[in-house]
Amino acid sequence: MSPLPSRYVLFTDLDGTLLDHQTYSWAGAREALAELEQRGVPLVFCTSKTRSEVEMLRRKVRNAHPFITENGGGVFIPQGYFPRRIPGETRVGRYHCLALGRPYEDVVEAMQAIAKQAGADVVGFHQMTAHEVADNTGLTLAEAELARKRDFDEPFFFAGGNAKAEATFLQAARQRGLEVTRGGRFWHLFSGSDKGKAVRRLFDLYRQGAHHKLRSVALGDSANDLPLLAAADQAFLLPRPDGSFDAEVLEKLPRVARGAAPGSQGWNAAVLGLFPS
Repeated sequence: MSPLPSRYVLFTDLDGTLLDHQTYSWAGAREALAELEQRGVPLVFCTSKTRSEVEMLRRKVRNAHPFITENGGGVFIPQGYFPRRIPGETRVGRYHCLALGRPYEDVVEAMQAIAKQAGADVVGFHQMTAHEVADNTGLTLAEAELARKRDFDEPFFFAGGNAKAEATFLQAARQRGLEVTRGGRFWHLFSGSDKGKAVRRLFDLYRQGAHHKLRSVALGDSANDLPLLAAADQAFLLPRPDGSFDAEVLEKLPRVARGAAPGSQGWNAAVLGLFPS
C-alpha cells in the first residue's frame, strides 16, 4: 500500500494517549480515526510497546501504516509501502525493519550490571512472569505475553524504596550511554535510539516521495514522549488521568499545545482540531 497524498503525517504514542490509561480503549477517538482515514493521513504508532503488541492493535483499528516500537528501537515498514529502496533495512516478516536500538539482550545485561553497581533493587520485564506483567499493567494474560516479547527496550520499576540507590542507578546508566526515561507506568532502559530519532528517520522517507510540503504532528502524554514531541513540527501533550501535565515535558517544551482531556477523548479533540470545518 502506498501512502495517499496528505498534508500531514501523524505520529502518536499509545498508552495514555490514543489508548486510555486504565482501559486501553480507543473508543473516544473513533471520529478522529475515521477523519484521518478519509483524508488519507498516515497514522504512525510510536510507542514503548513491542512489535507483537502493535500488530494486534493495528489489526483491530485497521491501520496499515509503518510503526515504531520500543521507544524508537525499531521502525517497521510494510513491504511495498514506499516505492523505493530503504537504506539500512532488513526483512522481518512482512516488514522492512530499521533496527535503530541495541539488542534487548545487551540492554538487560547492562541493567543487571548497573543495578549491582548502584545497589538498586530493579525489577525488569525479563524477571517477571506474564501473570506479574498482567497484574502490574492491567493487560490480559495474552497481552502480557506479547509485551514480554521484546527486542530493544526494557521496562522496569524500582522495588527497594532506596532513593539514593535509584538516583545512582539512573546516573550510572546515562554515563554508560544508555537512555533512561519514565513512562506512564514504568521506567524504560534502552540504547542507540529514541522516539525522536526514529520519527525523523521515518518522516524523511515520507518527504522523499512527497510532491508537496508535509508537516509532522505528534501526540504524547509522558516524559518518554519528549523526543517524539520535540521532533515534530506540531506537538500535543495530553494530560494524565488526574488532569495534570508532565512537568518534565512542560519544562523542556513550554510552548507545547496542551490537550483538553486525557486519553482517547483528548486525542480525538486534538486531531480533529487539525482540520477546521
